[in-house]
Amino acid sequence: MAFLGKLFGKKKEKEETVEAVAENVTVSEEAETEAPTQAELSAEPAEQPENGTNEPTETEETRKKEKKSFWNRVREGLAKTKNAIFGGIDDLLKRFHHIDEDLLEELEELLITADVGVNATEQIIEELRERIRDGRLKEKEQITATLREILEEMIGEGEPLKLETKPSVILAIGVNGVGKTTAIGKISNQLRKEGKKVIVAAADTFRAAAIDQLAVWCERAKVTLVRQNEGSDPGAVVFDACHAAKNQNADVLMIDTAGRLHNKTNLMNELAKINRIIDRELPDASRENLLVLDATTGQNAILQAKEFRNAAALTGLILNKMDGTAKGGIVLAIRRELNIPVKFIGVGEKIDDMQEFDQKEFVKALFES
Repeated sequence: MAFLGKLFGKKKEKEETVEAVAENVTVSEEAETEAPTQAELSAEPAEQPENGTNEPTETEETRKKEKKSFWNRVREGLAKTKNAIFGGIDDLLKRFHHIDEDLLEELEELLITADVGVNATEQIIEELRERIRDGRLKEKEQITATLREILEEMIGEGEPLKLETKPSVILAIGVNGVGKTTAIGKISNQLRKEGKKVIVAAADTFRAAAIDQLAVWCERAKVTLVRQNEGSDPGAVVFDACHAAKNQNADVLMIDTAGRLHNKTNLMNELAKINRIIDRELPDASRENLLVLDATTGQNAILQAKEFRNAAALTGLILNKMDGTAKGGIVLAIRRELNIPVKFIGVGEKIDDMQEFDQKEFVKALFES
């Protein structure tokens, strides 16, 4: 395809400019052999009702209302992506009298501009071409409806968190600046509102003010924080948190990790060490390793995910800042390139501005006003 040929050189150059933003940190192994310093517990709930949570479980009706409100905000947030892709498609269809290769090539360019990705775009265009050949797609007016159907098939159904044990463990991974700490606060808040007792471990002990920032979010979410001083061994924090989760009969243990990039050996060593501690202290726990990505970075988010996958067995993705980008097509690219489900989507800074990813609602937000 002509456009792909022009794009190849730019794509290669873009990938080569991605740099690791990391701090050089030496991770001690002492936490695995020595008793850690007693962790400080903060954000303790004032009262503990009989169900062990901070407040009564929200009703199903309330949950449905919040979800509806959230996806209304998603529609508003995805306006840039919608205008970039589907506004362009409307203009494109007005200029063509029938479906031909020129129309498909311009459609291809629109999709790549919205960061749908080269491979995902190729798949979409080939599917359209196949439907033209077998007679299912005859008129240009059918393009939009057919595209909606293809996108839903490509994204696939969402996968909920697998929290089958008590406690279950959620490990949050991601580079600095992607909204990892806020994602932890928002998900903790949701889990707590569902009636689960949540403990959060502040294992990002190297970034300045990371622990204090997480403490603020835990206070907002009304969940317990296990922390030590800045510069402490992350393994010691995880060790303490595992024991706190068992001793306090918690449902979920969420662990914040340092936000350094993958190609630093110390990060992989640190993640491996944290995993060993969890395996040893909570050997039968359900595990979720969630990578937090900033949707505004487009294709760079895919590069991060590919490298982080080498350091941890990723079970899902959290896409933040979907409200601030025209590159919402990155959801398709990620699914096509990595086959890792998007489990949460974030569209703002408020504590309720995150929800479990819903493929039908997402595609609906792209097509409907």
